[in-house]
Amino acid sequence: MACIYNPSIWAGELASELKVFKPYLGTWQASFSMSADAPAVQDVSRWERALNGTAIRTLHSINSGDYGGESLIFWDKQKQSLVFYYFTTAGFYTSGRIEVINKYEFAAYEQVVGNQNGITEVKSTSRYKDGKFTVATQYFKQGKWTQPETRTYRPSDKSVVFK
Repeated sequence: MACIYNPSIWAGELASELKVFKPYLGTWQASFSMSADAPAVQDVSRWERALNGTAIRTLHSINSGDYGGESLIFWDKQKQSLVFYYFTTAGFYTSGRIEVINKYEFAAYEQVVGNQNGITEVKSTSRYKDGKFTVATQYFKQGKWTQPETRTYRPSDKSVVFK
């Protein structure tokens, strides 16, 4: 299945520093378990061009709005780096930087503010390949890094839902 074409997502150019995100534009979904004894959840994610192509906006919701968040990714001229802010429906937020690894892959490093589960840092690697992308994520919680959790996102025609 291909991503549903929406002209507002693709219209116009992206800043050259944001080109790595071009294949991610569109709507995606992944199903995964939060723990071995928990039922699977569904994450719907939408990536779009924002602010005249100087930013990427992402929105996502888990289980039709049980949890969700929104990010803006942009090139910080002063820092000479890709940076982002992520705000959540759970009342915490993160800020971080992104390192481009290659044409289809990047790593994100986040500082977490206000997470009730004790998470203070997050690091992840996203890789686009063969019409889907995988995200491997680790959390720094109670002084230790968790094992990586990998999720695969496939094109979707579902909507991000906020309650």
